[in-house]
Amino acid sequence: MNEPLILVSNDDGINASGIKALAAALSPLGRVVVVAPLTDQSAVSHAMSLRRPLRLVRAADLVTATAEIPVYGVDGTPTDAVYMAAHHILKKQKISLVVSGINHGANLGNDVMYSGTVSAAMEGVFLGIQSVAISLVSNHDHNFTAASAFAAELCRSLLKNPLPKGTMLNVNVPKRVTDARFAVTLLGEHEYEQVAEQRVDPRGQAYYWIGGKWSGYQDLPGTDCKAVAQGNISVTPIEIKLTCQKLLPWVCDLKLEGYSPLAQYLESVDK
Repeated sequence: MNEPLILVSNDDGINASGIKALAAALSPLGRVVVVAPLTDQSAVSHAMSLRRPLRLVRAADLVTATAEIPVYGVDGTPTDAVYMAAHHILKKQKISLVVSGINHGANLGNDVMYSGTVSAAMEGVFLGIQSVAISLVSNHDHNFTAASAFAAELCRSLLKNPLPKGTMLNVNVPKRVTDARFAVTLLGEHEYEQVAEQRVDPRGQAYYWIGGKWSGYQDLPGTDCKAVAQGNISVTPIEIKLTCQKLLPWVCDLKLEGYSPLAQYLESVDK
């Protein structure tokens, strides 16, 4: 039997400690290839570089106790990296799993809409590959031991029991894990200070830093934020379909002068 091919990516760049720890932890499970951005691409969401050429760099192999893992850097976004892996570097090869991380910081609640880490995994889903995003909930003192161990065991299971098409898992590992259990969670609500700080450069021109520090979370039971706050690993299943089906009848009832809805579209959903 051919060993599974595991694509590892991230948004922190090919030199990040988290991606090295993740690739090493997954190497006993199959053939691991790292394809990730050359530089930090945090919070770029699902951006794709369609208006400029991309450069591909073959970096030094990551040497572990069990393997020499090839590493490629793409001077673009996490989405670009996974796309390049699937359509160029690993073209015509069957990728069994895309694993993105280990991110240097949380991807909880609404973070998933901004996260390059999560978007790398989502690109895997769009390409028909089961995918996982893994983050360490710590902005300092990055010890990836617990996150790497959990990632390896989770991926071992997924290689035997694959995720349904169109879905992925978003994993957040607290800085200090309390025990060997994990929580199956909903996305929560985790908040940041809303800041647009104006500064002036040496030539007298204004520039801005946007986005503030983490300022807490809504204490909602069953959410990823709550689980991590209690010292538990959070695993959130995410479905890529964005259509809000419960809102379809409401939209059909909108009163728009001169327009009427085509009911057969709603009827096809009901069937």
